[in-house]
Amino acid sequence: MFEAVMTLCLALSREVCREVALPGIWTAGAEDCRAALAAMPGSGASPGLVAEGPPRCREAGPALAFDEIAPGVLVHRGQVAEADGDNLGDISNISVVIGTRSVAVIDSGSARWIGEAAWRAIRARTALLVSHVILTHVHPDHVFGATALTEAGAEVVAHQGLARALADRQAGYLESLGRLIGSAALIGTAPPPVDRAVSGEAEIDLGGRVLRLRAWPPAHSGTDLTVLDSASGILFAGDLVFDDHLPALDGTVRGWAAVLEEMGQDGAAVVVPGHGGPVLPWPAGGAATARYLEVLARDARAAVATGERLGDAIGHIAGEERGHWRLFDAFNPRNATVAFTEMEWE
Repeated sequence: MFEAVMTLCLALSREVCREVALPGIWTAGAEDCRAALAAMPGSGASPGLVAEGPPRCREAGPALAFDEIAPGVLVHRGQVAEADGDNLGDISNISVVIGTRSVAVIDSGSARWIGEAAWRAIRARTALLVSHVILTHVHPDHVFGATALTEAGAEVVAHQGLARALADRQAGYLESLGRLIGSAALIGTAPPPVDRAVSGEAEIDLGGRVLRLRAWPPAHSGTDLTVLDSASGILFAGDLVFDDHLPALDGTVRGWAAVLEEMGQDGAAVVVPGHGGPVLPWPAGGAATARYLEVLARDARAAVATGERLGDAIGHIAGEERGHWRLFDAFNPRNATVAFTEMEWE
């Protein structure tokens, strides 16, 4: 297979470049690719980037690895790790649901290159339109691959609060990602637009299967959205459910616990978590996340009740959970801080 690419370089450093795929073009032969490229409107570089020559065609680059967990449902499992120069930000799960009419992608990874690699994997499986990219929440490891798919015609669907939250945070997110994964890996990455904001519940019909979306009140974050595939009974929970990777709290511990309890009544058979998995039984698959949140809230509440200082309490809040999770030391201090502050206002 052949695809169109453009070499983009950082304007201030022509030595930092990356071949960026243009996902609207994907053909079996080189001649067809060149013909499609000739008919494509001109592609310019984004601010801060310089195009090194015109777009051109090449053999398709590597595709993201996906496992089929049910007919027409694919999941890529990101690494259980913090973003760094080795994994290049590939640390969250990405799902693909294929209907008879179109395809939806649920979450999109930390950078454009991940969205490009997901596109290649989809095109190797089906020629159907990628009609929707559904973002489960605002965190950077789930949203910044989306623009590679929107350029191919996908509509971005997200919680009603995501657009504002991303606008407030995107500069910090991109600066941090550039530091962690390297500026070259981030070339071409940009905040995605939100084309359809969900408040309450909504549906997307892919043909032969309907996705049921639900926006939740503040929990893991203030922008959590879940997706239930009616055809397979699979619940895509984003970071409302973690496996192996310690849950990361950016919202309210009490709200998250309440949302998890309500999610358990939705009739799903299995769940795809935001990290780990890639698939767990449901609702049993949420038990570890719920347990951690209960311990976190209990210990934070006790520390506040005894008048303990935050700096001292962070060292022991939820300490009994250490052996159950990876990345405990990276995320638990922040979680403890958020929970302690919440309990101060209880």
